[in-house]
Amino acid sequence: MAARFLSQVQVLAGPDQPLHHRDVLLEDGVLIGFDQAAADESQRRGLVPLAAHDWLLAPALVDPHSTLEEPFSGQAETLASLVASAAAAGYGTVALLPRAASWRDRPERLQLQAPDPFTLPLWGAFSRGGRGQELAPHGDLAAAGAIGLAEDGSLPPLALLERGLRLSEAGALPVLLAPRDPDLTLGGFVQESVEALRAGWPLDPVLSETLPLQILLQLARSLPDAPLRLANLSTAAGVELLRSSGLPLQASVCWWHLVADSGCLDPLAEGWRLEPSLGSPEDRHALIEALADGVLTAVAVHHLPLDAEERLLPLDQRRPGLAGHRQVLPALWQELVVKRGWSPALLWERLCWGPTRLLGLAADTLEPGSRRWLLFDPAACWQVSGDAYASRGANQPFEGESLTGQVLATGLLPELWRGPLDRWPDGVEPLA
Repeated sequence: MAARFLSQVQVLAGPDQPLHHRDVLLEDGVLIGFDQAAADESQRRGLVPLAAHDWLLAPALVDPHSTLEEPFSGQAETLASLVASAAAAGYGTVALLPRAASWRDRPERLQLQAPDPFTLPLWGAFSRGGRGQELAPHGDLAAAGAIGLAEDGSLPPLALLERGLRLSEAGALPVLLAPRDPDLTLGGFVQESVEALRAGWPLDPVLSETLPLQILLQLARSLPDAPLRLANLSTAAGVELLRSSGLPLQASVCWWHLVADSGCLDPLAEGWRLEPSLGSPEDRHALIEALADGVLTAVAVHHLPLDAEERLLPLDQRRPGLAGHRQVLPALWQELVVKRGWSPALLWERLCWGPTRLLGLAADTLEPGSRRWLLFDPAACWQVSGDAYASRGANQPFEGESLTGQVLATGLLPELWRGPLDRWPDGVEPLA
């Protein structure tokens, strides 16, 4: 990325900081400086200011839980393709769940790394192989650098769960659990609603979430020091249980449950087969409200890519999951900022700093020398199709459709620049 002098770009520097228009100098992925220092250095170099009043410069996004099963030989996704696609979408951190061809339930399986400044925290397994039969070596996983402990999309047996939490061999590391019982779904994969009946998909009773959630809430009351985190709440009833509990639990929601529901999604579109199940319009509204008022604290991508062959299977025969990071920020900006009047700061709280706290990491801020930033144009229109930075996952939503809002540049990929040339003053050509 050549040196760029952004004139009066909107800057969101960190949590609890106001949005300000500032002059910014960027070069080769590095944030060089702000305001007068940036202007002086740009003038010394002979750079022409790029009008950027409507663009947003902010810290890179954080995905608290996604899946990468075969990092080096995967047909659906590899480590290299995941890092490239997530970084181009503005994500600087993707925390990987333990599910993999070789489950991350042993210290020697916590070896994946991504090139700086991208970070790839790894969740260690709560139970061996995610089977819920015996505990993984929590202390060894913590010593090997696990970001925390997690299970595979459902609640382990109560006796094993309580034992693991009481032993607390991983210390204060977070324990991420999804309030879900597959035995209660009755083979359904869309939450009960009139809209789901009309769509013709098998129904998933709300009890598949609310009963396991009640167990987790009771455990949180009886073990107040246990570092529990809740993953992927998906129903209005679940949100109400969490809200009425009064417990200060951090909880995530999958981004897709905020933009799609059984009443608005085309029956032929990608996005019906998920875990947890797609909800009703009422569920989606409740999740958005809970995210706005802090009952839900983090948005997860929950990326789970399928290859092209697996995607062709009938919905009731293929694994649940949705792929793609690049759709998340544009879709949520339109849904939450444009349609519902959220501030960019609140959106970043749920896409960046809330996930950071859930993972127990330090929050990113914009400072000279930083490479963990993104530049976002809320008005840029683009078509969702294959390109050099697209995920390899075949199960991506919005394929072939147009979205509004695009990441123009990021310090995570210095070579990336999607900024339009027509933003330069008339008659002025940008410097190479």
